[in-house]
Amino acid sequence: MSSFTEARFNNDDAARAYLETLRWPDGPICPHCGTVGHAYAIKPAGTYRCGEPKCRGNFTVTMNSPMERSHIALHKWVLAFHLMCASKKGISAHQLHRTLGITYRSAWFMAHRIRECMRAGGLAPIGGRGKVVEADETYFGTIPKAELMPSDPGKRGGKKRGVRRPAYRAVLSLVERGGSVRTFHVAFADQNTVHAIMRANIDRETRIHTDESLLYRLAPWRFASHETIKHSAKEYARGDVTTNTVEGYFSIFKRGMKGIYQHCGEKHLHRYLAEYDFRYNHRVKLGYNGDRAALAVKNAAGKRLTYRGTNETKI
Repeated sequence: MSSFTEARFNNDDAARAYLETLRWPDGPICPHCGTVGHAYAIKPAGTYRCGEPKCRGNFTVTMNSPMERSHIALHKWVLAFHLMCASKKGISAHQLHRTLGITYRSAWFMAHRIRECMRAGGLAPIGGRGKVVEADETYFGTIPKAELMPSDPGKRGGKKRGVRRPAYRAVLSLVERGGSVRTFHVAFADQNTVHAIMRANIDRETRIHTDESLLYRLAPWRFASHETIKHSAKEYARGDVTTNTVEGYFSIFKRGMKGIYQHCGEKHLHRYLAEYDFRYNHRVKLGYNGDRAALAVKNAAGKRLTYRGTNETKI
């Protein structure tokens, strides 16, 4: 368990050494040419120059990461990584701004950049022969009425047109029992969308457990087996057939979103899902007894996020 009295949380030089140890275990890596361990320190402190004659580029440990060109002190970045990764249900931007002594706007942007470091991609399918993956959907956060059915400016009186969206934001989760979770925000939770996500993320030899929703009717055509629980008949487990694992994940997610964050715009929902997935996938039960913040820092390479990019709409 880390203590706030540790030097890396209070001193920039110690924080820089901590980041360099995590990001450069084999020596400084030049982000310009990719050379490892062939650089020397120059002024100001923390700056290196590549020793390759054809490169000679200057760089720091924060380059090519969300911390690049940030005016926030390095020790505050390290503490923010620790706080966001240590709390099971998250920490609000207001709490970060009070704890770190920075503005709310800076804390909000910092939190989104750290969530970007938590995001995983390009992963192999979960499940496999003899394994169980539970799939379920939930709905979180209302969608403004103006977005449910957009107006057609070409018609008199702005008559409504198009397909009406559900009044709530759909979230689909796939949880490997005793393993990891993958969660997706989808604009429309229909059979084709749900089945496409399942096909791309679950091994074909997997047993699928769901409730009786019609969204999963296509599952038997693709996977080893598909077994369902009938919640409408107050059935929650039948032998080893259950969706209690994914329901437990939804419980953590919703308690955190309602109790900690309280409000989330739809364009940012995918970032919060990445945050909750990261903490769930690196829990103690899976053997992660160390510092989760270190894993997030290592995952920061190439994940720059600008303020404009943070505010782009993504549904």
